[in-house]
Amino acid sequence: MIFISPPFGNYISLPNCKSIKGSYTLNNRPGLFKQIYNTLYFDSSLHGWVNKIGLRNPGIDYAIQNYNHNTDIISIAILNHQDIPSFLRKIPDNTNLEINISCPNINKQLVDSNLQSFLNNKRQWCIIKCSPLIQQQQLDHFYNIGFRQFHFSNTLPVPNGGLSGPKLIPYTQNLSKNMKNKYNDVTIISGGGIQSWQDLVNYNFADHHSISTIFFSPIKLIPFFYKYYTK
Repeated sequence: MIFISPPFGNYISLPNCKSIKGSYTLNNRPGLFKQIYNTLYFDSSLHGWVNKIGLRNPGIDYAIQNYNHNTDIISIAILNHQDIPSFLRKIPDNTNLEINISCPNINKQLVDSNLQSFLNNKRQWCIIKCSPLIQQQQLDHFYNIGFRQFHFSNTLPVPNGGLSGPKLIPYTQNLSKNMKNKYNDVTIISGGGIQSWQDLVNYNFADHHSISTIFFSPIKLIPFFYKYYTK
């Protein structure tokens, strides 16, 4: 299955795909479009898109009100440990979630501990979205507390924010390979740098794939989805 990652997952829904919306914080963080305008750019030296949007979003209440159980996954980003009870109270038990534990374009470490309370058998999806720099020890911890769905990976930290694009491929492939070799019951979503059907095929340790920046290029997008829907 294809997962459409933010920011495009916020606006695009396609057949046989899941739209990941967010990442949403507990409270509204205004200024999304201003930050996109001011910080999103293509860096030719890094061969990818850089942004420092910084989790600008309308908050979890908005996310829940606009959630479609059939097509959506809500991505959340927890800024403080004391926010966890409020998230749990607000989010229905059957809501599909992705917990974003890495965001290099905000000057704050996201909460990445005591997250097992979000797991329950009513959720089809409860995914941990990881940094490309995450260590195996931390992945083992998430596995040991019950998580079985992992999304590799978030943007790569660079001086001006987070980098998307082909630079992520070796990080994502290595993380996916290591987790699949170590655990036979994990579900891996691999993404980063997918600009063609062959890029997707090359992520050979993935169960599912995520895309985002390919939406900047309709010339690449059209043949990509032609392959997806005809295979």
